[in-house]
Amino acid sequence: MAKVGISDVAARAGVSEATVSRVLNRRGVVAATTRRVVEDAIRELGYDRGVQSQLVIILTPGLAQPFFGRLCELIESALAPQGFKAVVCSTTVGGLQEIDFITSMMDLGIAGAVFASASNTLVGADPGPYRLLQERQIPFVSINGAMEGISAPTFSTNDKVAAGLAVEHLWNLGHREIGMIVGPVGNRPSERRLEGFIDSMSARGVENPRRLVARQVYSVEGGMSAAETLLDRGVTAIVAASDYMALGAIRTAGRRGLSVPDDVSVVGYDDHQIMGFVDPPLTTVRQPIERISQAISATMVHLVNRRQVPAGELMFDPELIVRRSTAALRA
Repeated sequence: MAKVGISDVAARAGVSEATVSRVLNRRGVVAATTRRVVEDAIRELGYDRGVQSQLVIILTPGLAQPFFGRLCELIESALAPQGFKAVVCSTTVGGLQEIDFITSMMDLGIAGAVFASASNTLVGADPGPYRLLQERQIPFVSINGAMEGISAPTFSTNDKVAAGLAVEHLWNLGHREIGMIVGPVGNRPSERRLEGFIDSMSARGVENPRRLVARQVYSVEGGMSAAETLLDRGVTAIVAASDYMALGAIRTAGRRGLSVPDDVSVVGYDDHQIMGFVDPPLTTVRQPIERISQAISATMVHLVNRRQVPAGELMFDPELIVRRSTAALRA
């Protein structure tokens, strides 16, 4: 006999699955009459309240950058109306790792897991955490990159398009010597941004655009170091693979006596809320994490209720946000 799920209860009661979750978890406002209808459906169908956990873990590579904090916040907010409780598990060097969080949290019962730009973005990462979840039949999804050989829904910003938007913007401002700061080798989003940059520059007739690329770690300091390299090569504009890298590039330019954007234009990536308030306000490419978070919530509900969902990668288009860190090339 098939296990009765929330979707069955919702269909019998004629309400949404979110309403059933609120009744089961005793959170949120549910009208008394609606609650009685749902409770009747639960009894009639023999739904076991103890079968289904409502705990979803969000695995991140750290929370030092505001982008990851905002991403987790949005995912948590999107899952809550569906009756899920999100727990953020942040890995750090020398600290707990994904496998540690997963094995320990399993004792509490996990409904699902979200790999939020975590090991799923790294080529050659240990597949152990994913295999363990698959063995226990615990559903999971990934953000910004799918683990090779692992079948799971993945929601990603189109990084190739993002790099193309930045190059197009700077090219239209008259810049030709456009440099790019990318992350370490083996980081999937970084490799995609690099590919988009190379394609976009090559399409405009730039020879050997790789000479205009500098790799570094995702941090302000990484951006500072990479900007030194690119400015020594004579670039007049920089596309950074993160907002923090862009801030580092702006700091390096200032230390050289250069003005942003009069002498050097800088474009970031992510668009955390604070980037409109830095000096100068940062032109950046915005990841649509609000839409991604909503898609994750809807997919997790389907997965927990054992309904089939597409296992491929769904791409979301980014948006260029123009502020005052970019300007036309001075003659």
